Amino acid sequence: MFVTAVEYPIRCPKPFQRLPELAYNLWWSWQPEAQALFEYIDAAHWRRHANPVKLLRESGPALQKLTRDVPFIAMYEEVLCAFDEYMNAAHTWHERKYSRDQKSPVAYFCAEFGFHESLPIYCGGLGILAGDHTKTASDLGVPFIGVGLLYKNGYFTQRIDAKGNQVAEYPKIDFANLPATPVWVLPLRQRQRRLLQVAVDLPGRRVWAQCWLVKVGRAQLILLDTDLAHNQPKDRRLTAQLYGGDRDTRLSQEIILGMGGVRALRTLGIAPAVWHLNEGHAAFVLFERMAELHNKQKLSFDHAAEAVAADTVFTTHTPVAAGNEAFGLPLMDKYFRRFCKENNIELSRLLNLGLQVEDSGYKFFSMTVLALRLSSGSNGVSRLHGEVSRQLWQHLWPNIPPAESPITSITNGVHAATWMAPEMAELFARHLGRNWHAHLDDTVFWEKARRIPDGELWRVRRHLKMRLIDFARQRLSRQLQRHGASTKQIKAVAKVLHPEALTIGFARRFASYKRADLIFSDVKRLEKLVNNTKRPVQIIFAGKAHPQDRDGQEILRHVFQMTQRKSLKGKVILLEDYDINVGRHLVQGVDVWLNNPRRPMEASGTSGEKVLFNGGINCSILDGWWAEGYQRENGWAIGKVAEGLSETEQDRADARALYEVLEKDVIPNFYRRDRDGLPRQWLKKAKASMATLIPRFNTETMVKNYAEKLYAPARRRGEFVQSNRFANAAELAKVKDYLREQWPLLHITHAAMTTAAAKRGAALNISAGVYLGALPPHLVQVEACEMAAQQNGALEVIQAMPLQQLELNGDGVCQYKLELNRQPDRSRRWRLRVLPRHPALGHKHEVGLIHWRDL
Repeated sequence: MFVTAVEYPIRCPKPFQRLPELAYNLWWSWQPEAQALFEYIDAAHWRRHANPVKLLRESGPALQKLTRDVPFIAMYEEVLCAFDEYMNAAHTWHERKYSRDQKSPVAYFCAEFGFHESLPIYCGGLGILAGDHTKTASDLGVPFIGVGLLYKNGYFTQRIDAKGNQVAEYPKIDFANLPATPVWVLPLRQRQRRLLQVAVDLPGRRVWAQCWLVKVGRAQLILLDTDLAHNQPKDRRLTAQLYGGDRDTRLSQEIILGMGGVRALRTLGIAPAVWHLNEGHAAFVLFERMAELHNKQKLSFDHAAEAVAADTVFTTHTPVAAGNEAFGLPLMDKYFRRFCKENNIELSRLLNLGLQVEDSGYKFFSMTVLALRLSSGSNGVSRLHGEVSRQLWQHLWPNIPPAESPITSITNGVHAATWMAPEMAELFARHLGRNWHAHLDDTVFWEKARRIPDGELWRVRRHLKMRLIDFARQRLSRQLQRHGASTKQIKAVAKVLHPEALTIGFARRFASYKRADLIFSDVKRLEKLVNNTKRPVQIIFAGKAHPQDRDGQEILRHVFQMTQRKSLKGKVILLEDYDINVGRHLVQGVDVWLNNPRRPMEASGTSGEKVLFNGGINCSILDGWWAEGYQRENGWAIGKVAEGLSETEQDRADARALYEVLEKDVIPNFYRRDRDGLPRQWLKKAKASMATLIPRFNTETMVKNYAEKLYAPARRRGEFVQSNRFANAAELAKVKDYLREQWPLLHITHAAMTTAAAKRGAALNISAGVYLGALPPHLVQVEACEMAAQQNGALEVIQAMPLQQLELNGDGVCQYKLELNRQPDRSRRWRLRVLPRHPALGHKHEVGLIHWRDL
């Protein structure tokens, strides 16, 4: 199922010959004991790089000396024992929940993966989520293989100059220092082996990509890299930068990711049971798989589409249409005309799968539309984002209530072991039990967090904040040295930030909708907060703006300039080069995590979820995950949900609400101390945050939801359509064609709803006649829907009840009835609807056919 032929390019002294195995498996990145083992080898090197592969390559003499170091040998053996126990664990969650026979993996395609700062192939939240998802799949024993790209320059390294301008630098990454090994086509014992390379065709040429393997516990990741000598110079740069280059570059990258990724898995003999597309960048997986089925199984275009959709699931992360990946039709024509010709596919039919039309008449190809149309399950990444996505893509299922469209929601979580400070983990071990991590999704278990002693929690919180402050001072000192600051100015950094002050953190992408500078809307009011000698406040910012996002860079510049303001200097700071390391220190050390996006633009957000695992508290707009997580006892909400405001009006209202919640709630709560100097109410809220939010917003809960709501149904449907040499896929395609052909004739000939006293029988009787024409009754379902009007005037189905089929008349009209023992709610509206029905449909609105009539 997975890649087994692995050769580590590092040799260690014989007593430590398995150190490379540890270094090349990112399991160490969420195991403090394994990190301590590497730090023991060379503490200064580890603090500087935190990269075990680089450490082992450069620490030969030090390792030789350690062969006589008894404490190190004992530590090495303990870590190896824990590693082997983890890797060979029996009865994982997945094995207990599902059959051991289900070993075919989930193939998870994503443009970025964020595991650790030593593997810089991530940009932001999407990549961090993909990394946490992969780690948790490993923890739970879910058969899982990721597919991505190995970028030569990564995203970019951020430097902020003395005027606050962001300077993007793209250092060349030395692959020899990465926890990635080349993939070989043949087993290592055979002499004539070669590196695994796959080819994709781009206009006028063929481009080759080498495959690399990254181990993530029991999970694996295949990364593609085009920096090969036999590629043209421009093609060698295709995998240079994450989200860089022009539209041709982006399209080429996504062809390599999707189509090249499928070819890599096929060459390795890996046959995924489920294909998970994490955001639209990976949607060309669908084209490649359709071509495979057309060529190898001789399936028609429609039959191949059914077969591909059956075991594909798709996650969308973008709440606005403009943010979804799209390409112009001429560009798509340029890149796929040859593909269609070689595979005997009509180009127009292929492009229609992702066709979008603007109100102006402009037409383009949407990767999100393609993925939605060719997946059996799709989801947004929070409850609110699910609602927004259903509204956004409502036109794909016309006449269907948005709340019922085939887009569900699975709220993002975070990987606890990655983001929790070791001190917090030890605190949990003392008071919740050593096996607390086995109960991450147990809401009853986490009520125990309320019983953690206040004094112990407060001591841990003070320690973590001091570590953050030391880290921030070091980063600021290096930044000032680069700016050419004086010795006096650099020494003054030692007094920046105060360990006893309320510390607010704000770190994320500097996209304009995230409004990083909202707190500067009333500078005079902010100055009073940070300069209050009795109740001071300090704020730490971090974040990158995309190199092409001028608005985001302007916001970053504004934040920097505010940090240089005399009245705020040293109390409001901006850390440059936001990455996983910076994020880790911030989410572990701040008292309050601030998040103030323009609702409902935050699809989910996960940074605030990392904070609650460390005893911090969230203060946020009711958007993304916080819209479903917030309760009065576990944090603070900024403002109220308001509809119909302009952006300017919303920004003003939210800024006022932000100041008010800080002045009236957050700050007084933090500084209200008892005779022991403890903020009892603050700690009560922090413990309520842990008790109510940890079991809901961790990736164990999230991945279990994916497994149960999306993966298991897709696996079953995939097996169904593939059975009997894909005969069921052909049958399902024929049924859908038949339904679409006959549906225009279908209509409700008559409908009636009568009420009566319920003493002697049914209080509500509904009867209807439906002209089916040539449609057999078993392909049709008739429902009575109780409707309620929403704030926006749209009708939502409160309850849908199937009618009983009575008889089919000779004139093609079928009779239906429903009897209920209750009076109808007169404030509600009742409607009848007719839907397609077939056991192979993954969702009752999958075909998008529906017929309505009022009662």
